[in-house]
Amino acid sequence: MEVINALGRRKAAVARVYVREGSGKIVINKREIEKYFPSAILQYVLKQPLTTLDVVEKYDIMINLNGGGPKGQAEAARLGIARALVKINPDDKSALKAEGFLTRDPRVVERKKPGQPGARKKFQFSKR
Repeated sequence: MEVINALGRRKAAVARVYVREGSGKIVINKREIEKYFPSAILQYVLKQPLTTLDVVEKYDIMINLNGGGPKGQAEAARLGIARALVKINPDDKSALKAEGFLTRDPRVVERKKPGQPGARKKFQFSKR
């Protein structure tokens, strides 16, 4: 089987995902998943599409991650993995879509406005 690639984004994080048949090894930025995401919760988030389809031990996954923080990166990788699995087997699309793994979360940080300390916050108003 050739390598299937897909892209996942979340907030400022971008994940390029490469999936091939194998033994279930996940490598992120040339590091094992346990080293890159020590948190079990983030490892779980990343593997959600695989566990939903029960194919955790079937594919080797290589991910290039950059930008954002740990949670955004894990969710970007989750989207990338889900998209790659749909490319491999289009029949899985309905199962992944029902769980919400194919939806790109559009929420990003609002830009800072000029004349204000932040996006919404205003400088303190003084009457006198």
